[in-house]
Amino acid sequence: MFERLAELQAHFEELTRLLSDPEVLADHRRVEELARERAPLEPIMALWHEYQRAQVDLAEARALAQDADPDMRDMGMDEQIRLEAELPRIEHELQLALLPTDPADDRDVIIEIRAGTGGDEGGLFAADLFGMYQRYAERRHWQTEVIDTHANEAGGYREITFEIHGKGAYSRMKFESGVHRVQRVPATEAQGRIHTSTATVAVMPEVDEVDIDLNWNDVRIDIFHSGGAGGQNVNKVATAVRMTHIPTGIVVQCQDERSQAKNRAKAESVLRARIYAMEREKQDAEQASTRKAQVGTGDRAEKIRTYNYPQDRITDHRINLTLHNIPRVMDGDIDPLIDAVAAEDQARLLAAVGD
Repeated sequence: MFERLAELQAHFEELTRLLSDPEVLADHRRVEELARERAPLEPIMALWHEYQRAQVDLAEARALAQDADPDMRDMGMDEQIRLEAELPRIEHELQLALLPTDPADDRDVIIEIRAGTGGDEGGLFAADLFGMYQRYAERRHWQTEVIDTHANEAGGYREITFEIHGKGAYSRMKFESGVHRVQRVPATEAQGRIHTSTATVAVMPEVDEVDIDLNWNDVRIDIFHSGGAGGQNVNKVATAVRMTHIPTGIVVQCQDERSQAKNRAKAESVLRARIYAMEREKQDAEQASTRKAQVGTGDRAEKIRTYNYPQDRITDHRINLTLHNIPRVMDGDIDPLIDAVAAEDQARLLAAVGD
């Protein structure tokens, strides 16, 4: 660990030097890249310096504990006892700080919820999940902004795409990716039979031009009437935007805003996020089997949670956790679920570092 810390300190000092170099400061994108690389190292360096100071103070306290003066000796022994208890805490915090981090953790997120099996009931469940995340965002003082919706006749959503703006949003919401399953009696069920429906949640970090440099020659843009059949349309009142990324086949559509410019900006944001997510999935493929054995891959095809209304039970299948009080959870109190999965992920990472 200490060898790794010495390497990080040298790298941190080099980044600091570069950020004061006039030639570097003239390149806005370069400054942004370096600042982004340096930022996560700052808290690690603060802990490292605290640890080093504590080591020096402990050596001094041990020397003082051997002093001929009884008062000085007692003072040294008290300080030695305090520091010997303090150092393991700092060392543990350093171990946690050195765990592999997701560079996207502090980002805003784009979330897509799609109704799965269950017909109209699946769409109603998708709407319930959106409401749950919206209320969770309110609890954390984050902002939610809808990008695009496709409603069904029952009042739910076939699909809804929205953004959550808030520091650390991705670090929390990424554990929600996957298939959510609900077991309940639909309001339209006359016989009182329990139905099983699903909705798929995809959570992507919001990215910018530094992360994904789009070649607009690879993107086909169609403008059409909101709610219409789509296709190229030169009518001035057409505001809906569809972007197709030809190399990947990714298609993004946005029509909820009345302004074509706003729809275009939102569609571009989602397109960048989807391309970035696709590239991340490729990079993470080699680790998929290990992660699936622990807290799951976060893959949108993986069933992660079941909401059983008749038994007022929520089960997270990734960590075999069962909680109760569904109404409270659907009202946005999902921190206990997220905390449990995040803790399991952290424990896995610590174990891997120790191996």
